Amino acid sequence: MGYLEESLHKHPRLRSVLARIAALKPAADVIKTWANEYTRWHKTGIDPKDPDGPFACQRLHRPIFMPALRPTFHIDKSDRLFAMGSCFARGIESALKARGFRVESAAKDFDKFTVESGKKVTALGFTNKYTTYSMLNELRWALDPAAFFPETSLVDLDARRCIDPHINPTLMVTDHIGTLERRRIIREVTRRINDCRVVFLTLGLVEVWYDTLAEVFLNTTPILEMQRMFPRRYEFMTSNYLQNMENMESLYTLLATHGRKDLHIIVTTSPVPLQATFTGQDIVLANTYSKSTLRAVAQDFAAAHDNVQYFPSYEMVMNSERDRAWEDDLRHVKGAMTNNIMDVFMRNFVQG
Repeated sequence: MGYLEESLHKHPRLRSVLARIAALKPAADVIKTWANEYTRWHKTGIDPKDPDGPFACQRLHRPIFMPALRPTFHIDKSDRLFAMGSCFARGIESALKARGFRVESAAKDFDKFTVESGKKVTALGFTNKYTTYSMLNELRWALDPAAFFPETSLVDLDARRCIDPHINPTLMVTDHIGTLERRRIIREVTRRINDCRVVFLTLGLVEVWYDTLAEVFLNTTPILEMQRMFPRRYEFMTSNYLQNMENMESLYTLLATHGRKDLHIIVTTSPVPLQATFTGQDIVLANTYSKSTLRAVAQDFAAAHDNVQYFPSYEMVMNSERDRAWEDDLRHVKGAMTNNIMDVFMRNFVQG
């Protein structure tokens, strides 16, 4: 039995989700959604370079790409929000806070954390969760009474330096007790997702590391000292579509079980590319696989649930002029671009 068949056999819920996504639709319903200008790339007789036109070939001439959106739900300024995922989630947090929202994931509890000097990091970047595995881990440890943080996954380099591979390594390294205290604070903040009506999930990358001793997937690459101490402990994997869909469905179950009954989820794909790849491929090719896989996961995850919607921040960045969208490294999204994205979100999703 292959991986696909085995996974579907073990997870009947996932089988049901994929069947719903692939369901046939009546022709009459499809024609209704097709018959508008935004669903077409080009039309004979138009000026394809007219940026004010509605067709894709025209809108792609605008400095900042603006997608056509049809929100299935709206949020209110009084709603409590939570953002989880890769570094682009931090940009979402900052933009929403600046617009007056109560963003529980940007907690003041983190003010006591010390970021290591000289390291460039987005605000609260140590909370970044780069893979669906690490997102699911954090939610399990916070929400599932039967799940416990695997303390064996912490690595004591010496008496004063303990590494937590489930956070971004931008915090000042501290001892074992201090590391566990940070872990307690992160867990307490994550639990506040239960009280949030709106949750943003940003999918980052598909390359993951596994700790064979603690039997858990990590959030980041084991640092060199960890690899030297334990040369056979850590294993690398490029996760696929089905594995990430499984994680998202498990994540959804956790939120639906422990969160608010009126929960709404907005899922995005981070436009930020891989810093490096461990596949041995050209980084551009590896990044294309990573983003295309997660973009498909995000779309299908949203299609499978009435209270989930995909928001195209990825497309806005990738189809805008480079100088408008990116910092000089062509990796980090400019703050002004993130603000443009959130302006689009506000116009389409926010009431009041």
